[in-house]
Amino acid sequence: MRLANKNKKMNTLIIGAGPAGLAVAGRMRKANLPFTIIEQNEQVGSAWHSHYDRLHLHTVKELSHLPHLPFPKDYPRYVPRKKLIAYFEEYSKHFDIKPEFGVEVTWIKKEPNEQKWEVQTKGGKKYSAANVIVATGINRTPKIPKWTGQETFKGDIQHSIHYKNPEPYKGKKVLVIGMGNTGAEIAFDLSNYDIETYISVRNPLNIVPRDLNGRSVQLTAKKLAKLPFGLGDWIGGKVRRIHFGDLRKYGLEPSKLSPLKQVTETNKTAVIDIGTVQAIKEGKIKVVKDITHFTPEGVVFKNGTTQEIDKVILATGYLPNITSFIERGKEVLDKFSCPHPPIPKGYHKGLYFVGYDSYKLGGILGTIFTDSELVVKDLLGSSCIRN
Repeated sequence: MRLANKNKKMNTLIIGAGPAGLAVAGRMRKANLPFTIIEQNEQVGSAWHSHYDRLHLHTVKELSHLPHLPFPKDYPRYVPRKKLIAYFEEYSKHFDIKPEFGVEVTWIKKEPNEQKWEVQTKGGKKYSAANVIVATGINRTPKIPKWTGQETFKGDIQHSIHYKNPEPYKGKKVLVIGMGNTGAEIAFDLSNYDIETYISVRNPLNIVPRDLNGRSVQLTAKKLAKLPFGLGDWIGGKVRRIHFGDLRKYGLEPSKLSPLKQVTETNKTAVIDIGTVQAIKEGKIKVVKDITHFTPEGVVFKNGTTQEIDKVILATGYLPNITSFIERGKEVLDKFSCPHPPIPKGYHKGLYFVGYDSYKLGGILGTIFTDSELVVKDLLGSSCIRN
């Protein structure tokens, strides 16, 4: 439903009806706090509707649900995309969360009296709220690098946000640029259909198995992180080397940082392996170096070698890009261009950020769970809300 062209005053406005916005709304409903929630698209969990078909959560379901409503018991340990969407829709019904859809925020600024925030929208609608929870997501804007010569490349270049399944790539030579979790999984997906697949790896990596001896590595890592004197990192490193062997002979340079230090110091998570490493060992995926430039027929790598390529998938990540719609937004950004912490002080008091803290082991859904609690606790000004 489109909004009438008039101002609307309220105490709390939530921007975004993805998992972060839903988590805050669910906690607020449980605490009997009123709110309005707006979403620029036409459904809850909108980003998950457009992700690639084979996507599953890499984190276990018991640590990935939203507040006050665990996943159904019959859901698998690693929840697939479609079941996650169904869960988000059920969550919104369960807590009577009714977003105003089709409302795109263009600017958030302090009102002249600096007591409230004015939120402007594309349709001309304005909101006035003492508290604004920004939950537009850490993956709001795709990162799209540029290379010399790509304008003459005869093939196709697209960001991973547009990848759905291997069907359009059959019979083609495909280069995936970037080996984070998305790039590794897309390359694995392609290789399962006998597509000639290459993956460009720029930096040293941490790669961890998703499961080991029937147990989730995520759960094991949480226990190891509690050990003193870096013992958990040492044990984890030994286990990874035993499990994978020496990956350098396949073109994969191991990171000198542990997974925990890597995520806290570089904002890059470890690659959770679901079969990509084995496909690389079997030659189904060929690891190549960073590229220097494109040619009409393909690419040139930093070691001087060339490769003919038909299609390129950019698994190069995203940016939250909040400075495009928040007044003095740069002031709340950390060195990785993410808003941090979730409850800023000073000029931006009254703004809250949920769904941007990716500096912890456990995945973004885990931090959404904890950060939404911090935010609602701050709104209440009282004790924590717990299940």
